[in-house]
Amino acid sequence: MKIPSTSHKRRARIEIIPLIDIIFFLLATFVMVSLSMVKNQGIPVNLPKARSGQVQEKEPTATVTVTVTESNRVYLDKEPVDWATLPERLRELRSRQPNVRVVFNGDELAYFGDVVKALDQTRRAGIERVSIQTTGAIAADKP
Repeated sequence: MKIPSTSHKRRARIEIIPLIDIIFFLLATFVMVSLSMVKNQGIPVNLPKARSGQVQEKEPTATVTVTVTESNRVYLDKEPVDWATLPERLRELRSRQPNVRVVFNGDELAYFGDVVKALDQTRRAGIERVSIQTTGAIAADKP
């Protein structure tokens, strides 16, 4: 008859299932956090709403943002510029990067003439790829 020893050594085991659960949880968390991170190049303004807006595809070309505020100030990628120096800065930008894309980010209460003036200066600088940033229409506005 064999009597079991009280000093029987148990082998340590690593339970893999809880580790896999933790890894999947961390992966899902990092994916959700990275998707919610939006690179905002302009200064925060109240964007106008548009029903016919389209989502722009992400392209590997350089994108700059021209922001026109309610108080008639203009910014080039969060950097304040004068209206007089804006065309020169845009020409410099185009000479460095010929396929640059300009996104206009105007406040909802900005004077429309100022936005058109900035758009005109961009087009005269030779930049053809231009878009206007808006927010989607609210559900109550949809027909």
